Amino acid sequence: MLAYERKFTEGAVANGATPAVAAKVYGQIVGFSGFGFPKAHAAAFGLLAYQSTWLRVHHPAEFLCGLLNEQPMGFYPPDALVHDAQRRGVEVLPACVSASEAECAVESLGAGSADGFAVRLGLGYVGGVREDDVRELVAERRRSGSYESIGALAARSGAGPETLERLAWAGACDVLVEGGIDERRRRALWLLGAAATGVPVRGGTQLALPVEPAPAPELRAMAAWERLLADYGSTGITLREHPLELLRPSLGAGVRSSADLETLGHGERVEVAGLVLARQRPATAKGITFMLLEDEHGTINLIVPVPVYERCRLVVRAEPLLTASGRLERRDGVVNVVVGDVSRLERPELPPSSGHGRAQVTTIEPRKTWSTEAEGGEHGATGAPEAEDLRALAPVAHSFGARGR
Repeated sequence: MLAYERKFTEGAVANGATPAVAAKVYGQIVGFSGFGFPKAHAAAFGLLAYQSTWLRVHHPAEFLCGLLNEQPMGFYPPDALVHDAQRRGVEVLPACVSASEAECAVESLGAGSADGFAVRLGLGYVGGVREDDVRELVAERRRSGSYESIGALAARSGAGPETLERLAWAGACDVLVEGGIDERRRRALWLLGAAATGVPVRGGTQLALPVEPAPAPELRAMAAWERLLADYGSTGITLREHPLELLRPSLGAGVRSSADLETLGHGERVEVAGLVLARQRPATAKGITFMLLEDEHGTINLIVPVPVYERCRLVVRAEPLLTASGRLERRDGVVNVVVGDVSRLERPELPPSSGHGRAQVTTIEPRKTWSTEAEGGEHGATGAPEAEDLRALAPVAHSFGARGR
Protein backbone atom coordinates (compact mmCIF):
# COMPACT_ATOMS: atom_id res chain seq x y z
CA MET A 1 0.00 0.00 0.00
CA LEU A 2 2.91 2.37 0.67
CA ALA A 3 3.88 2.22 -3.00
CA TYR A 4 0.68 4.11 -3.84
CA GLU A 5 1.01 6.79 -1.15
CA ARG A 6 2.67 9.46 -3.28
CA LYS A 7 0.29 8.95 -6.21
CA PHE A 8 -2.74 9.15 -3.91
CA THR A 9 -1.69 12.22 -1.94
CA GLU A 10 -0.62 14.15 -5.06
CA GLY A 11 -3.91 13.30 -6.75
CA ALA A 12 -5.92 14.28 -3.68
CA VAL A 13 -4.13 17.64 -3.40
CA ALA A 14 -4.67 18.24 -7.12
CA ASN A 15 -8.39 17.75 -6.52
CA GLY A 16 -8.54 20.31 -3.72
CA ALA A 17 -7.64 18.38 -0.54
CA THR A 18 -5.02 19.70 1.86
CA PRO A 19 -1.86 17.61 2.34
CA ALA A 20 -2.88 16.93 5.96
CA VAL A 21 -6.32 15.59 4.95
CA ALA A 22 -4.80 13.54 2.12
CA ALA A 23 -2.28 11.97 4.53
CA LYS A 24 -5.01 11.25 7.12
CA VAL A 25 -7.30 9.55 4.57
CA TYR A 26 -4.45 7.51 3.17
CA GLY A 27 -3.52 6.42 6.68
CA GLN A 28 -7.07 5.13 7.09
CA ILE A 29 -6.80 3.24 3.80
CA VAL A 30 -3.57 1.61 4.94
CA GLY A 31 -5.19 0.66 8.23
CA PHE A 32 -8.18 -0.87 6.45
CA SER A 33 -5.85 -2.94 4.27
CA GLY A 34 -4.87 -4.89 7.37
CA PHE A 35 -8.26 -6.57 7.57
CA GLY A 36 -10.33 -5.43 4.57
CA PHE A 37 -11.28 -7.52 1.57
CA PRO A 38 -9.90 -6.87 -1.93
CA LYS A 39 -12.56 -5.92 -4.46
CA ALA A 40 -12.70 -9.40 -6.06
CA HIS A 41 -13.21 -11.04 -2.67
CA ALA A 42 -15.84 -8.51 -1.64
CA ALA A 43 -17.69 -8.95 -4.95
CA ALA A 44 -17.69 -12.72 -4.56
CA PHE A 45 -19.01 -12.46 -1.00
CA GLY A 46 -21.70 -10.06 -2.11
CA LEU A 47 -22.88 -12.45 -4.82
CA LEU A 48 -22.89 -15.40 -2.40
CA ALA A 49 -24.82 -13.37 0.16
CA TYR A 50 -27.44 -12.46 -2.46
CA GLN A 51 -27.77 -16.04 -3.72
CA SER A 52 -27.97 -17.46 -0.19
CA THR A 53 -30.63 -14.96 0.81
CA TRP A 54 -32.68 -15.72 -2.31
CA LEU A 55 -32.54 -19.46 -1.61
CA ARG A 56 -33.36 -18.94 2.07
CA VAL A 57 -36.48 -16.94 1.15
CA HIS A 58 -37.77 -18.85 -1.88
CA HIS A 59 -36.52 -22.41 -1.20
CA PRO A 60 -36.05 -22.56 2.58
CA ALA A 61 -36.36 -26.34 2.94
CA GLU A 62 -33.83 -27.09 0.20
CA PHE A 63 -31.48 -24.43 1.55
CA LEU A 64 -31.55 -25.88 5.07
CA CYS A 65 -31.12 -29.42 3.74
CA GLY A 66 -28.03 -28.40 1.79
CA LEU A 67 -26.49 -26.69 4.80
CA LEU A 68 -27.10 -29.69 7.07
CA ASN A 69 -25.52 -32.09 4.60
CA GLU A 70 -22.38 -29.94 4.29
CA GLN A 71 -21.59 -29.70 8.01
CA PRO A 72 -19.26 -28.80 9.59
CA MET A 73 -19.19 -25.39 7.99
CA GLY A 74 -20.07 -21.77 8.54
CA PHE A 75 -20.90 -19.64 11.54
CA TYR A 76 -23.91 -21.51 12.98
CA PRO A 77 -24.08 -25.08 14.34
CA PRO A 78 -26.75 -27.38 12.83
CA ASP A 79 -29.02 -27.01 15.88
CA ALA A 80 -29.19 -23.25 15.39
CA LEU A 81 -29.84 -23.61 11.65
CA VAL A 82 -32.77 -25.92 12.39
CA HIS A 83 -34.24 -23.58 15.04
CA ASP A 84 -33.98 -20.59 12.69
CA ALA A 85 -35.75 -22.53 9.94
CA GLN A 86 -38.48 -23.67 12.33
CA ARG A 87 -39.12 -20.08 13.40
CA ARG A 88 -39.61 -19.23 9.72
CA GLY A 89 -42.16 -21.99 9.24
CA VAL A 90 -39.99 -24.79 7.82
CA GLU A 91 -41.00 -28.20 9.16
CA VAL A 92 -38.07 -30.38 10.19
CA LEU A 93 -38.84 -34.07 10.67
CA PRO A 94 -36.86 -36.48 12.86
CA ALA A 95 -34.71 -39.33 11.60
CA CYS A 96 -36.87 -42.37 10.85
CA VAL A 97 -35.91 -45.88 9.69
CA SER A 98 -39.03 -45.98 7.50
CA ALA A 99 -38.60 -42.58 5.82
CA SER A 100 -35.05 -41.20 6.13
CA GLU A 101 -32.26 -41.50 3.61
CA ALA A 102 -28.67 -41.82 4.76
CA GLU A 103 -28.32 -38.02 4.40
CA CYS A 104 -30.85 -35.29 5.10
CA ALA A 105 -33.43 -34.95 2.35
CA VAL A 106 -36.33 -32.74 1.29
CA GLU A 107 -39.66 -34.50 1.71
CA SER A 108 -43.01 -33.59 0.18
CA LEU A 109 -45.79 -32.85 2.65
CA GLY A 110 -48.56 -33.10 0.07
CA ALA A 111 -50.87 -30.55 -1.52
CA GLY A 112 -52.57 -29.64 1.75
CA SER A 113 -49.53 -28.01 3.35
CA ALA A 114 -48.67 -24.35 3.11
CA ASP A 115 -45.12 -24.72 1.78
CA GLY A 116 -45.29 -28.26 0.44
CA PHE A 117 -41.87 -29.45 1.66
CA ALA A 118 -40.10 -30.41 4.87
CA VAL A 119 -36.58 -31.45 5.74
CA ARG A 120 -36.12 -35.01 7.01
CA LEU A 121 -33.01 -35.67 9.09
CA GLY A 122 -30.86 -38.45 7.65
CA LEU A 123 -30.00 -41.61 9.54
CA GLY A 124 -26.36 -40.71 9.13
CA TYR A 125 -26.96 -37.66 11.35
CA VAL A 126 -27.22 -39.99 14.34
CA GLY A 127 -23.87 -39.95 16.12
CA GLY A 128 -21.91 -43.18 16.27
CA VAL A 129 -23.77 -45.17 13.60
CA ARG A 130 -21.72 -47.03 11.01
CA GLU A 131 -22.00 -45.55 7.52
CA ASP A 132 -22.13 -49.01 5.91
CA ASP A 133 -24.92 -50.06 8.28
CA VAL A 134 -27.02 -46.99 7.49
CA ARG A 135 -26.61 -47.23 3.74
CA GLU A 136 -27.45 -50.94 3.73
CA LEU A 137 -30.50 -50.31 5.93
CA VAL A 138 -31.80 -47.78 3.39
CA ALA A 139 -30.91 -50.01 0.40
CA GLU A 140 -32.74 -53.00 1.89
CA ARG A 141 -35.82 -50.87 2.52
CA ARG A 142 -35.82 -49.86 -1.15
CA ARG A 143 -35.35 -53.45 -2.33
CA SER A 144 -37.89 -55.22 -0.14
CA GLY A 145 -40.20 -52.58 1.24
CA SER A 146 -40.62 -50.81 4.57
CA TYR A 147 -39.74 -52.40 7.88
CA GLU A 148 -42.96 -53.41 9.54
CA SER A 149 -41.64 -54.19 13.01
CA ILE A 150 -38.61 -54.14 15.29
CA GLY A 151 -37.98 -57.82 14.52
CA ALA A 152 -38.03 -57.18 10.78
CA LEU A 153 -35.63 -54.23 11.17
CA ALA A 154 -33.15 -56.30 13.16
CA ALA A 155 -33.39 -59.27 10.78
CA ARG A 156 -33.37 -57.50 7.41
CA SER A 157 -31.40 -54.27 7.78
CA GLY A 158 -27.95 -55.79 8.22
CA ALA A 159 -27.15 -53.16 10.83
CA GLY A 160 -25.26 -54.17 13.94
CA PRO A 161 -26.68 -53.94 17.47
CA GLU A 162 -24.77 -50.74 18.28
CA THR A 163 -26.07 -48.90 15.21
CA LEU A 164 -29.63 -50.06 15.89
CA GLU A 165 -29.34 -48.98 19.54
CA ARG A 166 -28.18 -45.51 18.56
CA LEU A 167 -30.95 -45.19 15.98
CA ALA A 168 -33.50 -46.20 18.61
CA TRP A 169 -32.21 -43.69 21.14
CA ALA A 170 -32.42 -40.96 18.50
CA GLY A 171 -36.11 -41.78 18.04
CA ALA A 172 -35.58 -43.20 14.55
CA CYS A 173 -37.35 -46.47 15.44
CA ASP A 174 -40.39 -44.90 17.10
CA VAL A 175 -42.51 -45.59 14.02
CA LEU A 176 -42.17 -49.35 14.63
CA VAL A 177 -43.57 -49.43 18.17
CA GLU A 178 -46.86 -48.49 19.76
CA GLY A 179 -47.43 -45.96 22.52
CA GLY A 180 -47.36 -42.25 23.13
CA ILE A 181 -44.75 -40.03 21.56
CA ASP A 182 -42.69 -39.95 24.77
CA GLU A 183 -43.04 -43.69 25.46
CA ARG A 184 -41.83 -45.19 22.19
CA ARG A 185 -38.13 -44.40 22.38
CA ARG A 186 -37.42 -46.45 25.50
CA ARG A 187 -39.74 -49.20 24.27
CA ALA A 188 -37.93 -49.43 20.92
CA LEU A 189 -34.57 -49.57 22.65
CA TRP A 190 -35.77 -52.36 24.93
CA LEU A 191 -37.20 -54.42 22.05
CA LEU A 192 -34.07 -53.98 19.94
CA GLY A 193 -31.98 -55.22 22.84
CA ALA A 194 -33.80 -58.53 22.52
CA ALA A 195 -34.21 -58.65 18.74
CA ALA A 196 -30.80 -57.47 17.55
CA THR A 197 -28.61 -59.94 19.41
CA GLY A 198 -26.77 -61.78 16.64
CA VAL A 199 -24.88 -65.07 16.83
CA PRO A 200 -21.07 -64.79 16.38
CA VAL A 201 -19.85 -66.78 13.35
CA ARG A 202 -16.61 -66.95 11.39
CA GLY A 203 -16.02 -63.67 9.56
CA GLY A 204 -18.60 -61.60 11.40
CA THR A 205 -22.00 -61.77 13.08
CA GLN A 206 -25.00 -63.69 11.85
CA LEU A 207 -28.12 -61.62 11.32
CA ALA A 208 -30.81 -61.82 13.96
CA LEU A 209 -33.62 -64.28 13.31
CA PRO A 210 -36.88 -62.70 12.05
CA VAL A 211 -38.63 -63.41 15.34
CA GLU A 212 -40.56 -60.70 17.12
CA PRO A 213 -39.35 -60.13 20.70
CA ALA A 214 -41.70 -60.42 23.64
CA PRO A 215 -43.58 -57.19 24.48
CA ALA A 216 -41.60 -54.65 26.47
CA PRO A 217 -42.47 -54.16 30.14
CA GLU A 218 -44.12 -50.95 31.28
CA LEU A 219 -41.48 -48.24 30.92
CA ARG A 220 -41.69 -44.69 32.21
CA ALA A 221 -42.31 -42.09 29.52
CA MET A 222 -39.42 -39.74 28.88
CA ALA A 223 -39.66 -36.33 30.51
CA ALA A 224 -39.02 -33.30 28.33
CA TRP A 225 -35.54 -32.73 29.78
CA GLU A 226 -34.55 -36.37 29.26
CA ARG A 227 -35.80 -36.25 25.69
CA LEU A 228 -33.78 -33.06 25.11
CA LEU A 229 -30.62 -34.75 26.39
CA ALA A 230 -31.27 -37.83 24.25
CA ASP A 231 -31.71 -35.63 21.17
CA TYR A 232 -28.51 -33.70 21.78
CA GLY A 233 -26.64 -36.89 22.68
CA SER A 234 -27.72 -38.65 19.49
CA THR A 235 -28.11 -36.11 16.67
CA GLY A 236 -26.92 -32.83 18.20
CA ILE A 237 -30.29 -31.33 17.22
CA THR A 238 -33.50 -30.94 19.19
CA LEU A 239 -36.68 -30.52 17.17
CA ARG A 240 -39.13 -29.89 19.99
CA GLU A 241 -38.52 -27.76 23.09
CA HIS A 242 -35.53 -25.42 23.10
CA PRO A 243 -33.43 -25.69 26.28
CA LEU A 244 -34.41 -22.14 27.24
CA GLU A 245 -38.08 -22.98 26.85
CA LEU A 246 -37.66 -25.61 29.57
CA LEU A 247 -35.50 -23.33 31.72
CA ARG A 248 -37.60 -20.18 31.33
CA PRO A 249 -40.04 -20.83 34.25
CA SER A 250 -37.12 -21.02 36.68
CA LEU A 251 -35.34 -17.87 35.46
CA GLY A 252 -37.74 -15.31 36.86
CA ALA A 253 -39.56 -12.44 35.19
CA GLY A 254 -36.47 -10.22 35.22
CA VAL A 255 -34.62 -12.34 32.66
CA ARG A 256 -35.64 -11.03 29.25
CA SER A 257 -36.04 -13.07 26.08
CA SER A 258 -34.82 -12.08 22.63
CA ALA A 259 -38.42 -11.17 21.77
CA ASP A 260 -38.60 -8.83 24.79
CA LEU A 261 -35.53 -6.90 23.64
CA GLU A 262 -37.40 -5.69 20.56
CA THR A 263 -39.78 -3.73 22.81
CA LEU A 264 -37.20 -2.14 25.14
CA GLY A 265 -35.52 1.23 24.71
CA HIS A 266 -31.90 2.18 24.15
CA GLY A 267 -29.89 2.30 27.36
CA GLU A 268 -32.19 0.14 29.49
CA ARG A 269 -30.62 -2.33 31.91
CA VAL A 270 -31.43 -5.92 30.97
CA GLU A 271 -30.60 -9.49 31.93
CA VAL A 272 -30.71 -12.25 29.30
CA ALA A 273 -29.95 -15.96 29.12
CA GLY A 274 -29.25 -18.38 26.31
CA LEU A 275 -27.32 -21.12 24.61
CA VAL A 276 -24.00 -19.88 23.19
CA LEU A 277 -23.86 -20.23 19.39
CA ALA A 278 -20.65 -18.37 18.62
CA ARG A 279 -17.80 -16.44 20.17
CA GLN A 280 -15.67 -14.01 18.23
CA ARG A 281 -12.65 -12.04 19.44
CA PRO A 282 -11.12 -10.37 16.39
CA ALA A 283 -7.66 -8.91 16.74
CA THR A 284 -8.89 -5.60 15.29
CA ALA A 285 -11.57 -5.06 17.99
CA LYS A 286 -9.13 -3.99 20.73
CA GLY A 287 -9.86 -7.06 22.86
CA ILE A 288 -13.67 -6.83 22.73
CA THR A 289 -15.42 -10.20 22.50
CA PHE A 290 -18.64 -10.64 20.54
CA MET A 291 -20.99 -13.47 21.49
CA LEU A 292 -24.21 -14.78 20.01
CA LEU A 293 -26.80 -16.37 22.29
CA GLU A 294 -29.94 -18.25 21.28
CA ASP A 295 -33.14 -18.66 23.26
CA GLU A 296 -36.51 -20.12 22.30
CA HIS A 297 -37.48 -16.99 20.33
CA GLY A 298 -34.31 -16.01 18.47
CA THR A 299 -30.77 -14.73 18.94
CA ILE A 300 -29.15 -12.10 21.16
CA ASN A 301 -25.95 -10.18 20.38
CA LEU A 302 -23.58 -9.68 23.31
CA ILE A 303 -20.67 -7.24 23.39
CA VAL A 304 -18.22 -8.21 26.13
CA PRO A 305 -15.76 -5.39 27.03
CA VAL A 306 -12.19 -6.27 27.97
CA PRO A 307 -12.61 -5.77 31.77
CA VAL A 308 -15.63 -8.11 31.82
CA TYR A 309 -13.79 -10.67 29.70
CA GLU A 310 -10.79 -10.62 32.04
CA ARG A 311 -13.02 -10.97 35.11
CA CYS A 312 -15.24 -13.72 33.65
CA ARG A 313 -12.81 -15.32 31.22
CA LEU A 314 -13.72 -18.96 31.92
CA VAL A 315 -17.47 -18.37 31.55
CA VAL A 316 -17.07 -16.34 28.35
CA ARG A 317 -14.74 -18.84 26.73
CA ALA A 318 -16.17 -22.17 27.84
CA GLU A 319 -19.75 -22.13 29.14
CA PRO A 320 -22.43 -23.35 26.68
CA LEU A 321 -25.27 -21.87 28.76
CA LEU A 322 -25.00 -18.48 30.43
CA THR A 323 -26.78 -15.42 31.73
CA ALA A 324 -25.60 -11.90 31.02
CA SER A 325 -26.62 -8.52 32.37
CA GLY A 326 -25.84 -5.14 30.90
CA ARG A 327 -27.07 -2.17 28.90
CA LEU A 328 -29.29 -2.48 25.84
CA GLU A 329 -27.84 -0.72 22.81
CA ARG A 330 -29.72 0.14 19.61
CA ARG A 331 -27.57 1.21 16.69
CA ASP A 332 -28.48 1.30 12.99
CA GLY A 333 -31.32 -1.15 13.51
CA VAL A 334 -29.15 -3.67 15.38
CA VAL A 335 -29.88 -4.57 19.01
CA ASN A 336 -26.93 -5.48 21.27
CA VAL A 337 -26.39 -6.02 24.97
CA VAL A 338 -23.20 -4.38 26.25
CA VAL A 339 -22.34 -6.81 29.01
CA GLY A 340 -21.47 -5.74 32.53
CA ASP A 341 -21.52 -9.20 34.09
CA VAL A 342 -21.85 -12.77 32.87
CA SER A 343 -22.25 -16.09 34.68
CA ARG A 344 -23.06 -19.72 33.98
CA LEU A 345 -26.71 -20.63 33.75
CA GLU A 346 -27.68 -23.13 36.41
CA ARG A 347 -30.39 -25.68 35.72
CA PRO A 348 -33.07 -26.12 38.38
CA GLU A 349 -33.30 -29.42 40.20
CA LEU A 350 -35.34 -32.14 38.54
CA PRO A 351 -37.47 -34.65 40.45
CA PRO A 352 -35.71 -37.99 40.92
CA SER A 353 -36.30 -40.73 38.37
CA SER A 354 -38.69 -43.48 39.28
CA GLY A 355 -40.29 -46.46 37.63
CA HIS A 356 -38.82 -49.65 36.35
CA GLY A 357 -37.13 -50.91 33.24
CA ARG A 358 -33.84 -49.79 31.82
CA ALA A 359 -33.06 -47.75 28.74
CA GLN A 360 -29.45 -46.90 28.16
CA VAL A 361 -27.32 -45.40 25.43
CA THR A 362 -23.78 -44.15 25.19
CA THR A 363 -22.83 -41.14 23.12
CA ILE A 364 -19.57 -40.76 21.28
CA GLU A 365 -17.92 -38.10 23.42
CA PRO A 366 -18.28 -37.94 26.34
CA ARG A 367 -19.80 -41.31 27.24
CA LYS A 368 -23.10 -40.84 29.05
CA THR A 369 -25.78 -43.14 30.42
CA TRP A 370 -29.45 -42.40 31.05
CA SER A 371 -31.67 -44.80 32.93
CA THR A 372 -35.11 -45.10 34.43
CA GLU A 373 -33.63 -46.59 37.59
CA ALA A 374 -32.79 -44.76 40.77
CA GLU A 375 -29.14 -44.33 41.70
CA GLY A 376 -27.59 -47.45 43.14
CA GLY A 377 -30.04 -49.80 41.44
CA GLU A 378 -29.32 -53.21 40.06
CA HIS A 379 -27.12 -51.89 37.26
CA GLY A 380 -25.61 -49.00 39.18
CA ALA A 381 -27.12 -46.52 36.75
CA THR A 382 -27.66 -42.87 37.50
CA GLY A 383 -31.03 -41.35 38.25
CA ALA A 384 -32.27 -38.01 36.97
CA PRO A 385 -29.86 -36.17 34.66
CA GLU A 386 -27.65 -33.66 36.46
CA ALA A 387 -27.01 -30.10 35.44
CA GLU A 388 -23.75 -31.07 33.79
CA ASP A 389 -25.48 -33.37 31.28
CA LEU A 390 -26.60 -30.56 28.99
CA ARG A 391 -23.23 -28.85 29.28
CA ALA A 392 -21.58 -32.04 28.09
CA LEU A 393 -24.01 -32.62 25.23
CA ALA A 394 -25.05 -29.14 24.05
CA PRO A 395 -23.91 -28.15 20.54
CA VAL A 396 -20.38 -26.77 20.60
CA ALA A 397 -20.31 -23.04 19.90
CA HIS A 398 -18.12 -21.89 17.03
CA SER A 399 -15.20 -19.70 18.12
CA PHE A 400 -13.34 -17.22 15.96
CA GLY A 401 -10.43 -14.87 16.54
CA ALA A 402 -7.86 -14.49 19.28
CA ARG A 403 -8.87 -17.29 21.65
CA GLY A 404 -5.45 -17.63 23.21
CA ARG A 405 -5.50 -14.46 25.32
